[in-house]
Amino acid sequence: MKKAVAGKPVPDVEMLTTGGKTLRLHDLKGKYVVLYFYPKDDTPGCTLEGQDFRDKHAQFRKLKALIFGISRDSLASHEKFKAKFKFPFELIADEDEKLCKLFDVIHEKSLYGKKYLGVDRSTFILDQDGVLCREFRGVKVKGHVDEVIEEIRKMQSSVSKRQ
Repeated sequence: MKKAVAGKPVPDVEMLTTGGKTLRLHDLKGKYVVLYFYPKDDTPGCTLEGQDFRDKHAQFRKLKALIFGISRDSLASHEKFKAKFKFPFELIADEDEKLCKLFDVIHEKSLYGKKYLGVDRSTFILDQDGVLCREFRGVKVKGHVDEVIEEIRKMQSSVSKRQ
């Protein structure tokens, strides 16, 4: 499978989201798209990150940016997680790891001395043409959402200066 590469259009992929929707990346053209990958539904860090995106959702809407949270959890798990914390954006179930592999976010991790393959908390911003413009890897939750908002503002500012 191809990998997403900064500065190039992201290969089109079909995704299943909460709300029973099927979505294709090319359907999102015309908007900025934030794809944030997280390890597991309803865990402390992942919940805080989702809440931060939720709490700043109005700012993303003003920037004409869509947010999608992605993990390897099932749609049923996502529906519960989304409802419990009232996320105003969709979650994508990547049970087959198609998106995780495309964005290369599965890495070896260690917990209590045991090694396993897990999702590295990462965020990607696609521009209005579906080009991967910015990637954040090894994300620390605190302050990250503000960093993403600022990056989209910079991207939009540079586009408006060129026009």
